[in-house]
Amino acid sequence: MNETRPSPAHRALAALRRVGGARLPHPPGPSSARPFARIAAEQLLSRVAGVVPVAGNSVTLLRDGAENYPAWLAAIAAAQHVIDFENYIISDDATGQRFADALIERAQAGVSVRVLYDWLGCFSTPRRFWRRLRDAGVAVRCFNPPRLDSPLGWLTRNHRKTLRADAIGFVAGLCVGDMWQGTKGAEPWRDTGVCLRGPAVADLAAAFESSWAYAGGPPTATAPDHPPAVAGDIAVRVIGSRPTTMGLYRFDQLVAGIARDTLWLTDAYFVGTTAYVRTLCDAARDGVDVRLLVPGASDLPVAKALSRAGYRPLLEAGCRVFEWNGPMLHAKTAVADGRWARIGSSNLNIASWMGNWELDLAIENAAFAGQLSAMYERDLQDATEIVLDLGRIRAPDRQPALPLRRGSPGRIAAGALGLGSTVTAVITNHRSLGPAEARVTAIGAGLLLLLAIVLVFLPRLLTIPLAIIATWIGVTLLVRAGRSRP
Repeated sequence: MNETRPSPAHRALAALRRVGGARLPHPPGPSSARPFARIAAEQLLSRVAGVVPVAGNSVTLLRDGAENYPAWLAAIAAAQHVIDFENYIISDDATGQRFADALIERAQAGVSVRVLYDWLGCFSTPRRFWRRLRDAGVAVRCFNPPRLDSPLGWLTRNHRKTLRADAIGFVAGLCVGDMWQGTKGAEPWRDTGVCLRGPAVADLAAAFESSWAYAGGPPTATAPDHPPAVAGDIAVRVIGSRPTTMGLYRFDQLVAGIARDTLWLTDAYFVGTTAYVRTLCDAARDGVDVRLLVPGASDLPVAKALSRAGYRPLLEAGCRVFEWNGPMLHAKTAVADGRWARIGSSNLNIASWMGNWELDLAIENAAFAGQLSAMYERDLQDATEIVLDLGRIRAPDRQPALPLRRGSPGRIAAGALGLGSTVTAVITNHRSLGPAEARVTAIGAGLLLLLAIVLVFLPRLLTIPLAIIATWIGVTLLVRAGRSRP
């Protein structure tokens, strides 16, 4: 007897069981339930993301700085009305100066140019870089610098990487710096972005306005801008996530839940939550081809160790894990079932899902998903698959070390969460640990022993800073309470 396989839409209903543990009846047969299941899938994706798809767009896939930067600079040079540029890191190097020159030229030509940079991401970028832009007429804002009245507010970062030049938009994982170009004989970092044309550019503009307003100060007037015209046949969701909204987190879980055939992920700093890892494992056990491509050499070595510590449950469930053999892999992409894709700034860790301002495009188009799948397969040719061999994780260490780079507090928090998860597993003995987790466990042991020594022999080194922090927070709360009284 022939057996009809459930459609992806039917699987949307079953996805709630995977991502949330809800007890729902299995969907009825295809003939009676297909319309309802299709509507349910669309509503689920829209509700968890908080946005609906916008039709009528064209999307061009761009690889690395060699394709992204020239497209960005060309769009800036051609802009006649408005340029909105938002990025986590804008370096004061040859690449950053090239972008500064392009933005200044347009500002002096009468174009409304706005630049939003993150305080921590651009911590090493000197003030003279921003002063030069401001003196030339560019409106520049810094996102969330430390404030006395918000002791922990600086932990929230703007990790978005977007550019809008009139009716053209760009979304990527790339920051602005020589690392993405390649310098002194070093190969450029591997990264991915897209060029967007069509009505969804208006949503991109709205997302910029929200982060621009959050950065404070009066709004900057822009020249009249007509709504972008229809440019193609691709439906796009612009997911501008903020801290605590968890829209992208639920969206990623749901897509992993409804994937029927393939789910191919690329991530720079993978530290998946227990719930997300479980969703990937459930998909793999259900026959989905789940693949994860991560850096073999990372600019944040602890992130690499934490990623490896999470390989075992994925491999045991049938997921395939690959480590990139080239320079730093910084891309953040996903492609499922040859029809759905996501590209943007969000990493698969709690920092991006819950702590930062991020922006990603969810693209629903078979042709584009096919292009991203082909790019993924090309990347796998330069990667090494990690396997379980007699219960041990074989993970090559031949990749060259990269220079250390400052990490956002969100990444530090994600790393702390992964470290805490591994240490908790050892203490509670609720799962076995493999050799790949030995380094993470040793790091946790070292930190705890160091803390114990400090507490015993030098207690004031801990109590005095804690007293200062408690005083700071207490005074802040009193001031805010006073301001809030009628």
